[in-house]
Amino acid sequence: MSNILESVNKRTQLVGQNRLELLLFKLNGRQRFGINVFKVKEVLQCPPLTNLPKLNSKVRGVAHVRGMTISVIDLSAATGGRPIENIENCFIIISEYNRSVQGFLVSSVERIINMNWEAIMPPPQGAGKFSYLTAVTEIDNELVEILDVEKILDEISPVNTNTSKELDEALTIDRDKHYHIMVIDDSSVARKQIIRALTSLDLQIDTAKDGKEALDKLRAISAELDDVSTEIPLIISDIEMPEMDGYTLTAEIRDDPKLKNIKVVLHTSLSGVFNQAMVQKVGANDFIAKFNPDELAAAVNKHLSL
Repeated sequence: MSNILESVNKRTQLVGQNRLELLLFKLNGRQRFGINVFKVKEVLQCPPLTNLPKLNSKVRGVAHVRGMTISVIDLSAATGGRPIENIENCFIIISEYNRSVQGFLVSSVERIINMNWEAIMPPPQGAGKFSYLTAVTEIDNELVEILDVEKILDEISPVNTNTSKELDEALTIDRDKHYHIMVIDDSSVARKQIIRALTSLDLQIDTAKDGKEALDKLRAISAELDDVSTEIPLIISDIEMPEMDGYTLTAEIRDDPKLKNIKVVLHTSLSGVFNQAMVQKVGANDFIAKFNPDELAAAVNKHLSL
């Protein structure tokens, strides 16, 4: 297990091919879950954990790993299940989300599997607003659930979505135009965070939960317009999404004469392994690592003020 991720950095060639690799794991029971390998820094046998005062009940303790102090979140408890027992026999998946490193306590880790984003589907519509899923897929004739880690983290340690007074005073956008933009993210929590961060820009904001839904909406508009950017001048898109990732969406936009002038800001928690060359290759206008409201609002202000 110590070297299960030793070749992660060599896997970046998957980026931009609408493909991903999932690290499969289990919590309590037989249900399999998956996490994108690009979010994972390391997998370790659970080290001794230290309890600290006033920790969130979903945080089992902190671990000291390679000179870092990392909070370890019980993924089962964090998603409404019973806490994982016998943690000395369990594993932690050390990951990077939204510019922070944390450990996820899991019962077992299985293997890495190569997938196409087209095989990653949105969760069932009946899952409800309390669901912790962003997507599901099928492997070995069994359902694999992909968790909404951003929702989990936001419940444990909510991010600040307010822009600073200094940023608000520096905005140059013409608010009277009420620009119409689109926000694309498979996490409902992430979509709401973005919308709140852009409040001061007085925008009209449409949303989509994945690249395919966004592309379908844009192409529907293109049936009426020769240049969709006159209606939607900018989109903010996550990279990891079911059915169609943000890189593929960007490439599709650039290849469509009616969509090609739309400005694309890629906004993702893939900050630790971000491939700048790939963003340039697909033709994105900007990249913002989640989640800094000032950086995001400043980027939108810049591209809509040009």
